[in-house]
Amino acid sequence: MSKQAPLSLDPGLTPKAWREAFAASGRLHVPGVLTADSAARLHAALTLDTPWSGVVGVDKKLWTLPLDGPGALSAADDAALDRQVAEETRAGFGFRFDNFRVSDEVEAGRREGRLLEAAYDLLNGEAFLDFVRELTGDPRPEYCDCQATRYRPGHFLTEHDDHADGKNRLYAYVLNLTPQWRSDWGGLLLFLDGDGHVAEGYTPSFNALNIFRVPQKHAVSYVTPHAAAPRLSLTGWIRTRG
Repeated sequence: MSKQAPLSLDPGLTPKAWREAFAASGRLHVPGVLTADSAARLHAALTLDTPWSGVVGVDKKLWTLPLDGPGALSAADDAALDRQVAEETRAGFGFRFDNFRVSDEVEAGRREGRLLEAAYDLLNGEAFLDFVRELTGDPRPEYCDCQATRYRPGHFLTEHDDHADGKNRLYAYVLNLTPQWRSDWGGLLLFLDGDGHVAEGYTPSFNALNIFRVPQKHAVSYVTPHAAAPRLSLTGWIRTRG
């Protein structure tokens, strides 16, 4: 098993200069967070070398679905699941997208030489953790969990605030890795105010990091049927180990 070459943050990042902007709303969109080569390699890895599963959640129920092979849903069963999820999420929390739990695999000792393992190492290296500490002015970040996510047409994530007892979540992050995306394709990261209005929204721009304080109400808007590519990203929470 060969080890992938490391990934790198862009050396021109100036997190201390953005601290005031982050403090104002508890969130920030940071373009160009990786070197161009690192971003291109990660996009290729997500496109060609990621063993995706489907994941569906409704309130506290969770289904993990194989996308091919004998366990994959038929078209009719998949459509029936969509109808069930739509019905059950009208007044509650729900989501549907594809994922691969990078941190679960790495932390279980199942490294297979994928570039996503190098992404986990980058996110948990001192360069990235120091970037977060300098941006937020918070010395506590110690660890990042990580999953790869893929939103295809019909996928979504309803309103929630990311709080979870005992998980030690400080901030959430989304590293966007789709080279071209139009806002009218959906898949926008939306931040919601106390009246349910969209206070701010981020299009998943390539090689941009979205980072925000937890808890904070947000959602990912429905990906439309005319989206010409999947919405690819690495996501997770920046945490303490306490």
